[in-house]
Amino acid sequence: METATFGALNYGILACYLAAMLGIGLFFARRQEDGEMFFLGGRKLPWLAVAMSMYASLTSAVTYLVIPGTAYSSNISLVIVCLVSPVVAPCILLLFYPLYHRLGVTTSYEYIEKRFGKAAHRSVAGLFVLARLGWLGTVVYAPAMAMAVVTGIPLWACICMMGLLATAYTALGGLSAVVWTDVVQFVILVGGAIWLAASLSHGVEGGAGQVVAAARDTGRLHIVDWRLDLHALSGPVVAISYFIQMLQDYGTDQVTVQRLLATGSLRKTVKSVAFNACTDFCLIGLLLFIGLGLFAFFRQHGMPEGMPPDEAMPYYIIHHLPAGISGLLITAIFAAAMSSMDSGINSIATVLIKDFTTTPRGPRFSEVTMARILTVVLGGLATAVAFYVSSIGSLLKAFLSFMGMFSVPVLVLFLLGTLSRRGNFRGWLAGTAASIALSLWLQKGTEVHEIYYIPFSFAACLFVTALASQFFKTEPAPRDLTVWKS
Repeated sequence: METATFGALNYGILACYLAAMLGIGLFFARRQEDGEMFFLGGRKLPWLAVAMSMYASLTSAVTYLVIPGTAYSSNISLVIVCLVSPVVAPCILLLFYPLYHRLGVTTSYEYIEKRFGKAAHRSVAGLFVLARLGWLGTVVYAPAMAMAVVTGIPLWACICMMGLLATAYTALGGLSAVVWTDVVQFVILVGGAIWLAASLSHGVEGGAGQVVAAARDTGRLHIVDWRLDLHALSGPVVAISYFIQMLQDYGTDQVTVQRLLATGSLRKTVKSVAFNACTDFCLIGLLLFIGLGLFAFFRQHGMPEGMPPDEAMPYYIIHHLPAGISGLLITAIFAAAMSSMDSGINSIATVLIKDFTTTPRGPRFSEVTMARILTVVLGGLATAVAFYVSSIGSLLKAFLSFMGMFSVPVLVLFLLGTLSRRGNFRGWLAGTAASIALSLWLQKGTEVHEIYYIPFSFAACLFVTALASQFFKTEPAPRDLTVWKS
């Protein structure tokens, strides 16, 4: 493929955005007086800012590139995600957040210690760290790949630049900087998607109607296929996979839990979750339309030979949009990535300090100092993982590989804790071992489509845990640690 010139105007727009993010980090740096402020913003952050931050954090550049890329190359099965998100919202509000707020925890994994003990606490916290480091690698790699495509800058240089900038402002300003930079990034990524959809509707001869017609003619609107095909996407499998993933992401994962606890009350948490579900519904539909628009546009104007689906959007932006506009839209991809990376490294640092360290810290080496050191180290590790992700190929496959292997067992233990008084940690260990082994076999030894990784992993973990728990009898847990509290 030919490489277009990014141009001085586009570089200027991107530079202004990156400078603004660092400026927000510097603004909040002086306010980080203690761990409560660094990790939770003093539990006084506005619910709307938290809601935007939560959405921006989990709507990474992987989402921003993969959803259009999937619609472009395959079909719109991921439209099911629009419907799943509103279904997940009441589930997490009933199962998890009343417990978190009542217990006054800083990390979701502190609940696991109260329910199952310290060994379980550190086990799930460790799995979270592994899962999110892998996830961070994908969110760094995605925009770096886009930048390399549109500018010709070497991929390794783009990866290093992304990791350095996001790490810098996160280390400076803690969660407050993360949330307020995410607010800016939320506005940019939503505005960018709207602009891109409008541009494609105008650029395709026949407009939006022709976009839909081209999708219908090529089978891209066909999603409800009930046949069991282990090698392709289908609506029901997407629904199951993303329901499990969202239950984990929004209900137990520290990236989200940390933000929702920062609102300070269950009522504000409910508002944030509702806002996120509505935004999810709208933006995912918009991104799928963009993917169909890209297909219709390149069908009329000629597709670049050998272009991977994940690169379709950045290629269109830089080759078919005017300077300035293309800079803003590439900035939106950066915004999606940096909002995820800052949240990830801040949350991992929180977990490592709150869930793995017990030594009191004095004024010379406070929690804030330790958090900033860890943030820098984690930023470096995430950047290193991005180089590994670049060898996997598909962004969706990389994302689902890490989530299926490490995050699914965490969700199973939380469900075991909240729904059952007799569930036990030793049974879960057996289930986790079976789940990870199955995930590795699916990824390395089969040609099964990656959308099956999470459902298969969840089923294996749940089944083996339930079976093994019968051999390990324990005392029933207190009712106030479950949803059955009377």
